[in-house]
Amino acid sequence: MLTGIPLILLLLAAVAFIVFATAKLDLHAFLTLLIAAYATGLIAGLDPTNAATLVTDGFGSVLGSIGIVIFAGTIIGKALERSGAAIVIADSILNLIGEERTAEVMAITGSLVSIPVFCDSGYVILSGLARSLAERSNLSLATLSVALASGLYVTHVFVPPTPGPIAAAGILGADIGLVILAGIVVSLPITFVGAKWATTVASRYHIDPNPETTMDDVKAEYGTLPSTTRSFAPILLPILLIAIGSIASYPNADDPAFVAGALQDWLLFFGDPSVALIIGAFTSFTVVPEITDTVTDEWVSDGLTDAAVIIGVTGAGGAFGNVLSELPLQGFIGNTFGGLGIGLIAAFVTAAALKTALGSSTVAILTTAGLVAPLLGSLGLASQWGRVFAVLAIGAGSMTVSHANDSYFWIITEFSDMETATAYQAWTLGTLVLGLSSIIWIVVLQNIVGILG
Repeated sequence: MLTGIPLILLLLAAVAFIVFATAKLDLHAFLTLLIAAYATGLIAGLDPTNAATLVTDGFGSVLGSIGIVIFAGTIIGKALERSGAAIVIADSILNLIGEERTAEVMAITGSLVSIPVFCDSGYVILSGLARSLAERSNLSLATLSVALASGLYVTHVFVPPTPGPIAAAGILGADIGLVILAGIVVSLPITFVGAKWATTVASRYHIDPNPETTMDDVKAEYGTLPSTTRSFAPILLPILLIAIGSIASYPNADDPAFVAGALQDWLLFFGDPSVALIIGAFTSFTVVPEITDTVTDEWVSDGLTDAAVIIGVTGAGGAFGNVLSELPLQGFIGNTFGGLGIGLIAAFVTAAALKTALGSSTVAILTTAGLVAPLLGSLGLASQWGRVFAVLAIGAGSMTVSHANDSYFWIITEFSDMETATAYQAWTLGTLVLGLSSIIWIVVLQNIVGILG
């Protein structure tokens, strides 16, 4: 099996093939990713049977974790759009904050939602809102999609109770309360960096929001637009349920003093993203004056049809990532970068290399934390605050960069009607900027704490 530099060159060649095939040959991303997955595994020296199994398992694993979320999310989006609820939501937000700050509000909304909700689930829930706001504020869909994705991404890697940072805190022995506090301090300015990238770079790529339904269409069908409360309910209810589920699963949540056992089980059930989104889908039926078979059958069917492409591409991305996870990349990257001896930068670079190679931010965080834990003393990070900043540096690396082997990349691309070549420029480069900005800010904060301490 290939190892070391030849394996890294194979990975780079695989990524180059994906970019070339999708951007220049116009080969659909679903087929491109599957070809890349099979070819990478076979060329790397995996047993052919194992390579085939890895592709199948990777495809199924991703869809098992997010398939229902995507299907339910598209149903909600379809109902909000065709009922006019999306128009009501967009108008409410624009009347409150004004069109000139739409991208910033979209990014902030994403950052708040992603604290209790996985960034991919949050994007599915809020993508329809981004489309409606883009239409109502005459902005490119690319601008608000990247702003939303950035906000979701930032707190996903920095602020517990999302699994990555909370697990890293446990592995490195960092105080979770301090990680939350410092994670919020890091996230605030970086969220605005994401919004600025969206308005200055992503905005160069025009994507028509292309709503199916206009205000006149809704009034002709139902006589009036839905109320503000009914319009927001299908979005806010799933977010609330997932947030409550996250609290119920927080460390020590199984302590009898925290919540009764049976109650905790039910909170975790309703807080599961799939369950919460299904409840949101049924809630979305209530935005119209009368629930008819058009709503419960036709709209649902159309939503499922729209979701099929997203599901296929996301699953194929998971297949590619699963093949890469079987290759001996982690040991090589750990040996190469783990002993740099430059503190936070070593943790950042190691996490960034793993993220770029494997695709999953959570896997990059967990793996890097395991590599860094025994090196804390030699890296000068064994103090209480040193461990906290190590967690944050790993988080910064874990979003550097998001590309073809990251399922979040494909969710953003497909839900925002973004061409793959455009996504590499508007989103992938943006994650590089987010990561570099984050580690610079983290190093500054570490020095400030050192001076004050």
